[in-house]
Formats: sequence, structure tokens, C-alpha cells
Amino acid sequence: MNFKLEICVDSVESAVIAQTAGADLIELCDNLYEGGTTPSFGTIASARDNLSIQLHVLIRPRGGDFLYSDSEFDIMRRDIDLCGEAGVDGIVTGILRSDGSIDIERTRKLIELAHPMPVTFHRAFDLCSDPVRAIEDIISTGASRLLTSGQKNKAVEGKELISKLVRLAGRRIIVMPGGGLDESNIADMAQETGACEFHLTGRTIIDSGMVYRRDGISMGGLTNIPEFSRKVADQKKIINIISILKMI
Repeated sequence: MNFKLEICVDSVESAVIAQTAGADLIELCDNLYEGGTTPSFGTIASARDNLSIQLHVLIRPRGGDFLYSDSEFDIMRRDIDLCGEAGVDGIVTGILRSDGSIDIERTRKLIELAHPMPVTFHRAFDLCSDPVRAIEDIISTGASRLLTSGQKNKAVEGKELISKLVRLAGRRIIVMPGGGLDESNIADMAQETGACEFHLTGRTIIDSGMVYRRDGISMGGLTNIPEFSRKVADQKKIINIISILKMI
């Protein structure tokens, strides 16, 4: 089977590393500690200039839930316009209603606005109330792909639902597992779910170049977020994962 690998990154540096390693797609985000938000226009433009592979951009105006106000929806529309102007290949987004169902109307509006860029409905799906109904609703919006961890924190824990979704989807939409995938589980996920596209970060921790380090201060107010290290795409990890997929 011809598998595809999407690497989720929060920097141009990581995007270039992933491309060099052989990734097929890049999902560009910001604030991965919050599950990802829309990156700055400067980041998007720089990524586009430095990549030859497909670039997909996350359209999510904030962290937290996926129930958006009118002003937040307007921001999403404007960000999609900017992505089109920047030559982005696709967008990643999703909206829920307060009852946990897919907001079909507003999601469809974003997909129509993004055209001809294809749209991936992201892991907002994992917080919906009825996954079987939701995948049909997502298909009806015109989305091309669905990113899901099978309504679990990690895709390996949700592989039963993912397998079911792959069967239900058929050729109508691509179901792409994501969440906690790495060298240790990618082969099993591919073989057990029937999925042909996968989403992961493949990152490693890089220590800060700062020599002077003041202790006891956290810029975000959360002490569990490190101030003097960052996570960057790991070329060797991504190459290894691609090699594993090629052997299946």
C-alpha cells in the first residue's frame, strides 16, 4: 500500500526538517501545548517559501472548545482568505455545536470559502457526541479528510473506532489517524485500521541556547511548560517511520 505521512509542526524549522526527511504533507500550527492554533501570516508565508511539498494550515482562532462566536468565525474566514493568497495547499479546521454535533452549516461555509484548497476536519471530531453520525455530517460538508484519534487521547487507544470509521468512509473521505503515533506503533496502526494516511509530530527536545536562566518565572503562568527547551521535528525519527511504512 502507498502510505502518506503528514507531519504536524509549529515552526518553519520543523517543517523544513520534515520535508528533508521525506514527509508528504505538513500541517502548520502554533501553540501545540493548546492542541494547536492558527500560525501567524509571517510563519505561513515563510513556510510556503521554504517548502515544495504540500502545506496545510490549521484554522483555529484559540485553544479550548470548538464552539465559536460570530467574531471568531469571522477570524477563521479571514485567515482562510490569507492562506489562499499565500499559496497554501489545504486547510485544517472544524466546528461543533453546543450539543456535540458537527456544525454542518458553518463548516460547509468555510470549505466553500477555501475552495479549491481541500479541507481536513480535525480532532474536534474526537469531542463530538456521536462519531458515526458525525462522519456522515462531515462528509456532507465536502471535507476531504478526517483527522482523529478515535475519540481517545492516543490513536492506539482508539484504533477500534478508527477501523470502523475507515470502513464506513470507504472512498468518500480519507480517515487519517493521529495522536501519539511513533516508531513503536505505526506499523500496528497501519495493519489494524486499514488507514493509508497518518499524522504525527515526530519531535525531539532541543535545549535552549540561553546561558543565563532565571528560575521561578513562567511566561504563560503554567510551570509545566518549559522555558528553556523546545520541541523540534526529528529527521531520524521521521525517516525511520517512513521506512517502517514502506516495509508493510
